[in-house]
Amino acid sequence: MAYDSATNSLEAHWMPFTDNRGFKSDPRLVVRAEGVHLYDHHGSQIIDGSSGLFCSPAGHCHPKIIEAVHAQMKDYTYVMPFQSGHPASFTLAEKIARLTPEPMNHVFFVNSGSEAVDTALKIIMAYHHARGDMRTRFVSRERAYHGVNIGGVSLSGMVKNRDIFHATIPGVVMMRHTWDPDELFIPGGHSDHRGVELANDLERICATYGPGTIAAVFVEPVAGSTGTLPPPKGYLQRLREICDQHGILLVFDEVITGFGRLGTNFAAQRYGVEPDIITMAKALTNGSIPMGAVAVRDEIYDTVIGSSPRGLTEFFHGYTYSGHPAACAAGIAMMDILEEEQLIPRAADLAPYFEKALFDGLKDHALVKDIRVAGLMASVEVFPKGGPGILGTELQKQMFWNGLSVKFTGDNAVLAPQFIAAHHHIDEIVEKFRQTLDQQLG
Repeated sequence: MAYDSATNSLEAHWMPFTDNRGFKSDPRLVVRAEGVHLYDHHGSQIIDGSSGLFCSPAGHCHPKIIEAVHAQMKDYTYVMPFQSGHPASFTLAEKIARLTPEPMNHVFFVNSGSEAVDTALKIIMAYHHARGDMRTRFVSRERAYHGVNIGGVSLSGMVKNRDIFHATIPGVVMMRHTWDPDELFIPGGHSDHRGVELANDLERICATYGPGTIAAVFVEPVAGSTGTLPPPKGYLQRLREICDQHGILLVFDEVITGFGRLGTNFAAQRYGVEPDIITMAKALTNGSIPMGAVAVRDEIYDTVIGSSPRGLTEFFHGYTYSGHPAACAAGIAMMDILEEEQLIPRAADLAPYFEKALFDGLKDHALVKDIRVAGLMASVEVFPKGGPGILGTELQKQMFWNGLSVKFTGDNAVLAPQFIAAHHHIDEIVEKFRQTLDQQLG
């Protein structure tokens, strides 16, 4: 049923990461969703080319998740997570631990990817403190996105996400990003060159500041929000070697790549590199209820827990809604759906078709600067027009009205189809993307 937006000025809601004035003059409202499709307030059907924000690989409004949350909310709707608990959080933590690399069997629940990153920072501080090792520096990367809480903003390498927020944590040092402008349209997305060289930025930082000052390195295995930057071959492996050599913790921010986006449980398994900590969110509940988590190596958990006398709180951190019953119910249902519907193998099977469709359908277009693909996430970068991000913002709006929902960051369109998508859905995404580019050419 069509929705009459004229009955509401929309002014009361201050929208996140949005051109508020432009949106409220021409709103793009979704009023219904099912499977791979959204439906706007005019009743038009829109194919979801970005799984929301990478959140909904199992499809929108999955009935098993709806049923699970409904059933949970009839039993209890809230349990205080401090010094009490409920069965569902322990069940979900165990299911997640079965998917993470060994030995990573302890999970701390939060409410978003941003909270997961800030929680990881605190866990790292607590770990080094418990060891009597006062390391105060953190290493991140240019073009990194680690959420919008103050810790994640401090690690951010995306300038617009931090340039007016000055009270960030000190002691953050940046490595270079991994995109090479001389290597465009790389099949498979992973360059054969410069992987070790770029990772050795960490060795240079150790030499400059002293390795004993560095607490942890945060990397997205595939940088996502900035526009899908896959790691060059050997890059993550070399980071792991340097961290092992100097006692530095390696954190994989897998808020986007976790739960199958690259065709494996986590990117850690895709690249054969075991981090010390993994942050996750988004697909954890299929985007249905806000939730995030931090998984840690057993030795980290044991060190922090063992640092306090028995009977006293060991880690002074947590959120009112940590492990919320409704979110846990959604997460348990999602973990079951991943297994029962074989969604991760389906993502792996769909990925080659997705890459070929993008290259065949868009590589030759006059507006396309580069295409980068890793599993079922990709970026189509367009040449800027009138200033950085101006064309990308306009294209995102036009694509919505052309029946395609795609996330843009600046002039990078980030495509992340749902794991349930069929070949014809991929074809439709590419066709509508190209149609909108053609309209820009007139």
